[in-house]
Amino acid sequence: MDQWRGAAGVCVDEQGRLLMVLQGKPEEEKRWSVPSGGREGEETLEQTCIREVFEETGYRIRTTKPLQEKKGTIAGIDYSVTYFEIEITGGEAVIQDPDGLIYEIAWIPREELERLPLSFEEDRAFLLHITSTSTRGT
Repeated sequence: MDQWRGAAGVCVDEQGRLLMVLQGKPEEEKRWSVPSGGREGEETLEQTCIREVFEETGYRIRTTKPLQEKKGTIAGIDYSVTYFEIEITGGEAVIQDPDGLIYEIAWIPREELERLPLSFEEDRAFLLHITSTSTRGT
């Protein structure tokens, strides 16, 4: 069976807002997600997270700790995504996604996160929990 490994960056600012991107293929309804993507070559998952956040948001980051791992199977492909708590170290909000799948970068307040259309609905409870307990800032 094929396998896919990826990483996602979770950043909550001092106001409790979550860094998110609006994404989707051109023909799809656009939905929100934390910056994330698949591992390339021999990258570590931390390196994947750093690259993906930069490509999708323009922010330079460092990972501070792993938060959770999500596993499953879609269309016969086993997947695993490691979510990292991240801290912004530089850069500015600018989309530079080489895949052309990112349409907007935003800091989403917890109240909005409760009703926002998500790319991965199963992440909602986890992200709401993170935004209510995080003390990290940018």
